[in-house]
Formats: sequence, structure tokens, C-alpha cells
Amino acid sequence: MNLDAKIYVAGHRGLVGSAIVRALRHAGYHNLLLRPHQELDLTNQSQVERFFSTERPAHVFLAAAKVGGILANSSYPADFIFQNLLIQANIIESARQSAVDRLLFLGSSCIYPKLAPQPLREDSLLTGALEPTNRSYAVAKIAGIELCSAYNRQYATRYLAAMPTNLYGPGDNYDLETSHVIPALIHKMHQAKMSAQKEVVLWGTGAAHREFLYSDDLAHACLFLMNLDQQTLDSLAASETSPPLINIGSGHDQTIRELAALIADAVGFGGRLIFDASKPDGTPRKLLDSSRLSALGWAPKTALREGLQLAYRDFLERRDAATLEYSRTVQGST
Repeated sequence: MNLDAKIYVAGHRGLVGSAIVRALRHAGYHNLLLRPHQELDLTNQSQVERFFSTERPAHVFLAAAKVGGILANSSYPADFIFQNLLIQANIIESARQSAVDRLLFLGSSCIYPKLAPQPLREDSLLTGALEPTNRSYAVAKIAGIELCSAYNRQYATRYLAAMPTNLYGPGDNYDLETSHVIPALIHKMHQAKMSAQKEVVLWGTGAAHREFLYSDDLAHACLFLMNLDQQTLDSLAASETSPPLINIGSGHDQTIRELAALIADAVGFGGRLIFDASKPDGTPRKLLDSSRLSALGWAPKTALREGLQLAYRDFLERRDAATLEYSRTVQGST
């Protein structure tokens, strides 16, 4: 990607999108197209078409999505499949119409079958049943992969689909009802510490294994993929037999019980961790095989313990900023 090229980051305020923006700016890219939802509704086809035809971005990072944890996915499956299908279809078709050179679609490791062999390889896609609790979201993401593949075959586009493992980091969603496991546990344990609770109750048995990647590491992987030489990019995008799919992970996993202990240490919560086995664990294990990306020369830099400390610092900074803003609002209304 040329440093002067117009680059559109869809979903730039989210966990993934904000990390990509940071990485782009740090690398010297300055012609970034960023639009909040209030200015560009990505579920609205006419708005998306108008944006692309007017701005004509050269490259696109498709990081926009409706996301959430087990509770949100179980409670609102129709919202998750409908909104994500609209976002993906609108952006990918508009990118094709406006001759976008390179596009990277960000998916999720939940696209793989619940009981697929571990670690999860790209060729495990569509080989078995999905985890029921987030099936609607996973099907939408699988459709996004197929969109990239179909457009590459029919229109000779160069669209890649990157499947990150579970993510965390600056800009995460810490809402207890809609967040993923790391930000939810950070928030929950912080509350417990501040109220001097002696124990925290967590969902599931704690036996499920999960892999996690710091969001800034993912962003660096995304820039790495978008800057591949033409021959390598074409070999990934133009296959007739396999989708243009590539896993992005840390290469290591741990149990939720082990993760909870690391988060308690990062937060400074010294109470007991109680696991409620009546609640779902989700997929028993989710570890990505990222050897395809590793073979191209990329590797993550942030260890989990270090990343959790950085994430907790981000939580505190955002909480303090929200408190300050609330105080200013109250003072201004009196």
C-alpha cells in the first residue's frame, strides 16, 4: 500500500478498527477515510454506494461488525446475522464497483466447526456443525468469506479474509452484558476489588480452552497482509479450490480458569474464583493453526500477561474519562 493511498477503515471506532488506525498512522499512512455510524450507516446500501463512488478508496479494511459475547449472541441471533450480512454485502459490492485494489475482511474463529480437529486449520471450514450459541454470527462471517472468494473468482479482485482468534486490548467493550470474556472479567473483578468482595462467580466450568491475541498485534498482522507482494497476494486470493482465508492467532491457548487467574492478578483481586457449571462453556477448545501466516514471516509480539495489564490500564483510563465527562455534564446543567 502506498503511503499516500486512500485507505478506508470500516468500523474504525471498534476494538479491531481502532487498532488498525493506530497501526496505519504509526506506519506513516495519512490519507485515512474514517466515518462514524452517524455519518455512514453501513447497513444502508445507498449510503455505502454513495460513499465509495465519491471517495474512491484504494484499499479497505472491513472491520465493522455487530459483535458480542455468548449472552448477546444467544439473546439476539437475528440481529447478529442480519446486520452483519448487510454490512459485508454492501461494502464488498461497493468496493468492487469502485475498483478497490485490496480489501481485507475481518472475521472470527467461530466460523470453524465446534468439534473440528485442533488446532483449527483453514481447511476445516464447512466440515462440521457450528457452536449453537453463536451460529448466526458465524454463518454471517462464513458468508463474508464466500463473498471474498466469489468476487475474486468472478471479478479478479484481490480480497482476503482474515480470521483472528479471540481479541482484547485498547478500545474494548467492557459492558458486562455484551462484552467478550476478557473485558467482562476485567470489569467484574475490578468491581469486586473496589467493593471488597471475597469471591467472584464466573460462567461455565472454567475448563474450556481459549486463545487470545492483543488487538495491536492483530492490526500489525492486517497491515502485513495488505502489504504482501503482488505474487503472494494473488496466490492467496485466486485459488479455485480454497477460500482466500488466513488465520491470525498467538499460537498458544489456556483454560478459562487459568485466564481468570491471570486477570485477577492483573486487576489486583485477591478473592476466590467460583465457576458456575450450570452456565455454558461454549466450544470446548479454540486454538487456531496460524502456520500459514507464520510461514509468510509474521509473528505476534505481546505476551498474554503483559497484554492483560495493558488492557486493565485501558479500562481504568476509559472509566476515569467517562467519570470526568459525566462530572462536566452535571456541572454544566446546574
